[in-house]
Amino acid sequence: MLEVNTIGLDLAKNMFQAHGSDASGAVLFRKKLRRDHVLRFLAAQPACTVAMEACAGGHYWAREIAKLGHDVRLIAPGYVKPFVKRQKNDAADAEAICEAAQRPTMRFVAAKSEEQQAAAMVFRVRDLMVRQRTQTINAIRGHLAEFGLVAAQGLFHAARLVAAIEDEDNAVPEAARPILSLLVAQLRSLGEKVAVLDREIARRAREDAEARRLMTIPGIGPITATALAALAPSATTFKRGRDFAAWLGLTPLQRSSGGKQKLGETSRMGERTLRRLLIIGASAAVRWAMRKGSTRDSWLSRMLERKPPMLVIVALANKTARIVWALMAQGGTYRMPAVAG
Repeated sequence: MLEVNTIGLDLAKNMFQAHGSDASGAVLFRKKLRRDHVLRFLAAQPACTVAMEACAGGHYWAREIAKLGHDVRLIAPGYVKPFVKRQKNDAADAEAICEAAQRPTMRFVAAKSEEQQAAAMVFRVRDLMVRQRTQTINAIRGHLAEFGLVAAQGLFHAARLVAAIEDEDNAVPEAARPILSLLVAQLRSLGEKVAVLDREIARRAREDAEARRLMTIPGIGPITATALAALAPSATTFKRGRDFAAWLGLTPLQRSSGGKQKLGETSRMGERTLRRLLIIGASAAVRWAMRKGSTRDSWLSRMLERKPPMLVIVALANKTARIVWALMAQGGTYRMPAVAG
């Protein structure tokens, strides 16, 4: 009797699809499973590889299935799609996951612990609050523009719009003032919540030894350092700093063919939160260098002389990502290169 070697599991809310195959890839079973029957079914199977897409709930199921003695593999959905044959349905997805997991060169996503997911939650919630705050400011800006009141973009300049709403001698119609006051109250509430999350992130940065080391790198503050410690996988996952930068989406796309190397724009693959934070930090460093006209980093000075600012920002974020990997892999703190002369 053939023994199951790999099980592809297509996750869903209630009805899961399982696809089992032996070591040669021959199909052994295709089975629908209710959510509360999944662990019972897998507990009855011999220890094997169970593969799933790294989607919502994937890390939870990876932890639970691993407790049963199975080798759990999470695969990025983009790597599964090429194995779907013609029609897309749950059975075809489970089969594609099973086939993808059996490829010797397949890349897998490391399963996260509950602690890792809990640590990452503060950044997800903060991003949500910041987006909602921006939406509220834009709503206030758009409504007041109808009455001839405008202000420069940015959170700082939003105070002028708020003052116009609260000033009864201003040109805002009385019929609109109570409605706009609701947006002002929402804006202040969101600002308070973001401040609470910022204090929590700062506290974590002070208590985390790795975050403190990362903050020695120019352009990395408490938010970015804590996010790197919480969201980035182990440094041992990557062979070198360039691999970490590529995972973040800070390396160029390749469109090479016929022996000719053609590089495009940055790939924007990988962890969006970390990539955005590194680019924001690099942007601040580049703006400071352009304003001061000099910098201790000779590389940055040469880049600003030859390249446009946005290209330099992305290049600096790439360089910073490689330094981050070196510190995470080898320990120590960042030391600013000595100024020649």
